Amino acid sequence: MASITFLGAAQTVTGSRHLLTTSSGKRVLIDAGLFQGRKELRERNWAPWTAGKLDAVILTHAHIDHTGFLPRLCAQGLVGRVICTEGTRDLAGLLLPDSGHLQEEEAQYANKRGFSKHQPALPLYTAADAEAAVRRLEAFPYGARVEAVDGVQVTFHRAGHILGSSFLDLRVEGKRVLFSGDVGRRGNPLLADPEDPVQADAMLLECTYGDRTHPPGPAAEALAQQILQAVSRGGPLLIPAFAVGRTQEILFLWRQLESEGRIPRLSLFVDSPMATDATPIYLRHPEDQSDQVRSLLRQKIRPLQPARLQFVRGALESAKLLEREGFFAVIAASGMVTGGRILAHLERHLPDPRTTVLLVGYQAEETRGRRLLDGAPTLKLRGQIVPVRAKVAQMSGFSAHGDYEEIDSWLARAPSPPGRVFLVHGEPAGLQAQKSRLAAKGLKVEAPEPGQEVALA
Repeated sequence: MASITFLGAAQTVTGSRHLLTTSSGKRVLIDAGLFQGRKELRERNWAPWTAGKLDAVILTHAHIDHTGFLPRLCAQGLVGRVICTEGTRDLAGLLLPDSGHLQEEEAQYANKRGFSKHQPALPLYTAADAEAAVRRLEAFPYGARVEAVDGVQVTFHRAGHILGSSFLDLRVEGKRVLFSGDVGRRGNPLLADPEDPVQADAMLLECTYGDRTHPPGPAAEALAQQILQAVSRGGPLLIPAFAVGRTQEILFLWRQLESEGRIPRLSLFVDSPMATDATPIYLRHPEDQSDQVRSLLRQKIRPLQPARLQFVRGALESAKLLEREGFFAVIAASGMVTGGRILAHLERHLPDPRTTVLLVGYQAEETRGRRLLDGAPTLKLRGQIVPVRAKVAQMSGFSAHGDYEEIDSWLARAPSPPGRVFLVHGEPAGLQAQKSRLAAKGLKVEAPEPGQEVALA
């Protein structure tokens, strides 16, 4: 009998790893995510891999909490084939090497400053490891049924979360299992809506917003207000944002607000080589584009190009940006302030009360972004304690995850309710709220513990 072991994103919102084992001994890992956030979670990335060799890894989408452990597995010779969508292949080709590069940089910086407990500090994997893993990716279109390994077939369906994101229809030993991955929102300005769920005997359902709803107002209006308020404060507007997905959505809305005259033309910098490379990829995948994007492209309008936008690639150019005075806006990774060039901008500008920091995504427990959101008076950045005098604001309307009402609406479009539901990718409060809600509808619902194995009976 086939089984699923919950190796990650169990009782937490990060580190997605779900191991499918068939009765014949085939082993398929659904997502190979990196644990992020609090120290206890990050340390799991360094734990010895005890789940054995993998015949295949199937990726739902390219975000690092779903793919970031793949280079380490591949470097250890544990992976057979790796399967994903075409969009995921293209984005992972940016995200994974960047992840390896950032880890190498952080290890070097820790060794230089001497603030690591390990001597010497080492990266989890290198950029070269990541590039080797990317070369292993086999890409397939939405709707194609793929024989992942003998006896296990997978079909990718559009999830509307980021470019290439999918939920999986997995068929094994007469059972259909739906792996939700991360489910996006209907009406996203960049992406086509999520497809309806398929019939399933069992479902793994994400619960990132299991106990919350998003603000009802349009994100464009809230963004316009935050931009104008930041301008009035006179200092820089710093926007920590994921280089893939969130950055492109902000650019789309920023250009729209300018074209409608709701904000002036302002100096805007995307200080991220990865975001610089990811942005044109969004315009090369019509299978994922929204009707709005397709319409603008037909009109020869560049939908992701505000009037005074500059992409910053080189380190020297980025360093020069730190010397800039007055109002300007910077979008830089990472979205939870766990690394990347945003750290230098925050180190430089957090002590200035004229600065505005705009958080535009989910902030996991014990990340720097969560500490800023919770009103921390200081922040540790690259070994330095930096006072926080800047104005810190949040916009949750940008979330690429459906909230619980949107997830409920998505589930209602299934041909019939799934036989069993396993809740993953959520904090305990969100998991419990979703469990109670679905159980009240008569569904058989569980929220597995880390390492728990369940049989697909």
